[in-house]
Amino acid sequence: MEQFLIHALTEYGYIILFVWSVMEGELGLIMAGTMVHTGHMNLPTAIFVAGLGGFVGDQIYFWIGRYNKKWLNAYFHKHRRKFALAHLLLKKYGWPVIFVQRYLYGLRTVIPMSIGLTRYSAKKFALINFISAQIWAAITIVLAYIFGEQILEILEYAKHHWYLALPLAALFLAGIGYSFKRIEENILHRRRERHASRNRTAQAK
Repeated sequence: MEQFLIHALTEYGYIILFVWSVMEGELGLIMAGTMVHTGHMNLPTAIFVAGLGGFVGDQIYFWIGRYNKKWLNAYFHKHRRKFALAHLLLKKYGWPVIFVQRYLYGLRTVIPMSIGLTRYSAKKFALINFISAQIWAAITIVLAYIFGEQILEILEYAKHHWYLALPLAALFLAGIGYSFKRIEENILHRRRERHASRNRTAQAK
């Protein structure tokens, strides 16, 4: 199985990287950076392919928001809090959110769809999205390339000590999810407090 995966990544690495980037995920970019480190991928090509995949993925979510509102209404019902947070971030920070949304856990698909729901220029979104996707790919892949040896050592350790690696990975992911959930709750809580304060001020007048 291990040899099959190595062969697949070596033979079809760029195709896998593109598809993985469309579907979102830093793991694919870390894989690419590690393969650049081992000499199985070219650094500029890997960055461009990953960035292109990230760009295509966000463009799909943007056009879903713009032209598939019926499906989005059902999705919106299940993720009301995330859409509220995305709307708040867009209103407060504007276009820079397109840059940072790739690093916001749980919001990477919601923010492009939220932008698609607005009258935001599709051409402007595409331009900013393409630049941000290439920067995202470059930062992640170059870091993985630089620390490639350490990543390979961790993978080798995890292969032989999977009974420790799996629980630690689960705890790490759960910790990230919990942290972002707390941040999300705090932002929405402050928003509700501001609205309540404005309402009280308006009633007092």
